[in-house]
Amino acid sequence: MTLNQRTEALSKIVLNNLQHQHDWTNLKTHSQLNLPRTIIYGLPPKRLYVHPDEQVEIIKAEKEMGGDRIAQEAELEWVLPLHLSEKWSPAQFAAVFDALESRPPGSPDITREEEEKSPWLAWKGSRRGKRVLLATVQDDSTVTYYWIHEGLVKPRQN
Repeated sequence: MTLNQRTEALSKIVLNNLQHQHDWTNLKTHSQLNLPRTIIYGLPPKRLYVHPDEQVEIIKAEKEMGGDRIAQEAELEWVLPLHLSEKWSPAQFAAVFDALESRPPGSPDITREEEEKSPWLAWKGSRRGKRVLLATVQDDSTVTYYWIHEGLVKPRQN
């Protein structure tokens, strides 16, 4: 099996897992010349990640609103399929982050006015860092997911 065929097989396993086991929608593959392999993006059924600083902004906004909860809608996310046996270097992950935008195609635009009115929205717009959900496929087709971020990100508060 060639490297291209293996990469396509991994993508199919991950696409199938996301769609049928985790109820993701709008799944698409994204490949371009400067990407080391095909990347997937799609919409999970609920929001998967909240940046720690965004979490603080949301809590402040909810207090100002008298305790009303701010709905956290799902966001389009990048997914990088890899096999457990692959050995990736930091340079390879850096190449992926260099080739990607922080938000996948089709993500809703957040205007500066919206960010100024609701500062927590900036974390869905201009302040969103690059992140990828790493989909690690094992020999038995089990898929394990891990977040990887470009640069350093402080731990979340639980």
